[in-house]
Amino acid sequence: QVQLSESGGGSVNAGESLRLSCVFSGYNYQSDAYMGWLRRGPGGRDEPIAIMDMYSRTRYIDSVKGRFTVSRDTSKNTLFLQMDNLKPEDSALYKCVTKRAWVADPLRSELFDSYGQGTRVTVSA
Repeated sequence: QVQLSESGGGSVNAGESLRLSCVFSGYNYQSDAYMGWLRRGPGGRDEPIAIMDMYSRTRYIDSVKGRFTVSRDTSKNTLFLQMDNLKPEDSALYKCVTKRAWVADPLRSELFDSYGQGTRVTVSA
């Protein structure tokens, strides 16, 4: 079982930046396909937004492309999400996730294998 712990959320104004961190353990770089970030907005639906596969290839949903960057420091077992030019609609609970199996489009996944507790981001206009 992968353990995930996020930090770095907070309250900012529109246009500002935040960097989220996710410290993980138990992730197998040779067999687990994906890790990344999803967010849960006021409606309660989980929305995968940024995914990195085991080869460090990344994918983003259109609404964050060019503003958010996912990266990983394997020496520290930490996944990051750099969020720039934040908008009020980015306000959500952000969770770090992992998925073992390869799928056609991980951004369309409705279920992941491991979830962190989340860190909240609030963006004011």
